[in-house]
Amino acid sequence: MQKSHYKGVFFMKILLAIIVTTFLSGCMSDSKQFISTKKNSNTIIGVERVYVSVPKDGVYGHINYGGSGINVSRIVTMAFSKYNGVVESAFRYQSFEDAMQYAKDNKYEYLVFPTILGWEDRATEWSGIPDKVSVKIVIFNVKTEKILSSAIIKGKSGWATFGGDHPQDLLPEPIEKYTDSLFL
Repeated sequence: MQKSHYKGVFFMKILLAIIVTTFLSGCMSDSKQFISTKKNSNTIIGVERVYVSVPKDGVYGHINYGGSGINVSRIVTMAFSKYNGVVESAFRYQSFEDAMQYAKDNKYEYLVFPTILGWEDRATEWSGIPDKVSVKIVIFNVKTEKILSSAIIKGKSGWATFGGDHPQDLLPEPIEKYTDSLFL
């Protein structure tokens, strides 16, 4: 009788450990996605010169996340650098008109124009509130000024991040998937 009681307790502990592990792994994982909003049937092939603008820094409520625009531009630039000869990133925010004029004056083929739609950098490890990011990326043909492709990239951190995570950490993977979809 005592043996079966210990087996039951042991089984319950194992079952509880499995449930807790499953729950925590779901809470710890980040969710990332890109949603293509416009894409021509033509993929981008053999592009030599791409200009990536810097978006305005992300804002949430009264908090301005200084440097977030530069971070986004650098991540986009790295993703496009896999496929292109010259990929230049702006050094500061430019309006669309200024970025397009710069791209024309410097003979770029494409302008990549990211916009930060949402940016929330939270102390997730103790508050339980996840980091969130949302970025729109629009690619223009510089000669025609027509949109070739656009997408919205979204990311949300897991609940148990153990510190050190930031919204920009949620961007490289979905942005790389987006650029892969353009060139493959």
